[in-house]
Amino acid sequence: MSFRLEPAPSFRERLREAGRPLVGAWICSGSPLVAEIVAGSGLDWALIDGEHSPVTPESALALLQAAAPYPITPVLRVPANDTVLIKQFLDVGAQNILVPMVNTAEEAARAVAATRYPPLGVRGVGSALARAAQFNRIDGYLRRAHEITSLTVQIESDAGVRNAQRIAEVDGVDAVFIGPSDLAASLGLLGQQEHSDVIAAVERTIAAVRAAGKPVGVNAFSPATARRYLEAGAHFVLVAADVSLLARSTERLAAEWIPEAEDPGRAGY
Repeated sequence: MSFRLEPAPSFRERLREAGRPLVGAWICSGSPLVAEIVAGSGLDWALIDGEHSPVTPESALALLQAAAPYPITPVLRVPANDTVLIKQFLDVGAQNILVPMVNTAEEAARAVAATRYPPLGVRGVGSALARAAQFNRIDGYLRRAHEITSLTVQIESDAGVRNAQRIAEVDGVDAVFIGPSDLAASLGLLGQQEHSDVIAAVERTIAAVRAAGKPVGVNAFSPATARRYLEAGAHFVLVAADVSLLARSTERLAAEWIPEAEDPGRAGY
């Protein structure tokens, strides 16, 4: 007897149907156990980081499997805007892809092409072998793949901010995510995500993407800054990471139980 499956709603669908901003956290540890804990938290979405974390297509498979039983929507950030890498992460079952460092509409269009089969794009065809199609258990996967998957592109440079509306207007870009850390560095303000110039650039980007009619999100670990961006019109936010939650919590334990422990100071989150 044949067995047919339907994919979970994509991130695009979650954003479209949400009556409020979607709140999420990073999964950076590479641990399936930690991914499962985050997935069961009640958060709306999680960003699995394949750019700055030890996540490969093989380990991404385990992370996606760990999150699958839960209602959270996982989005996977690939290391680069690379056709081969995007294909590999899609094929292991990353239904929602985020591409970093997109600075122009042309780069956004290249990311779109990488997520779509011909004639809509250049994605290599291997669905019969891939978890993406549940090994040919999703009816019409080749025909429906661009409807089942979602693409978010990340703006995190001064050039990206200037081109934000044109990037968002590219057909096939479902959402735009803003990265204040690299944006700060691009503006000559390394490690100063809370600088007024960075915040102003983020807010300009939010306005530009909204003007293009696309959802826009941002990373903001400071609760006050996250709320400011939501008030400015952000549709989704990341407010913590698995590794930062563990780091800050264990530091508080040390401060409570070892009074002489000194805060060495740190940059970033």
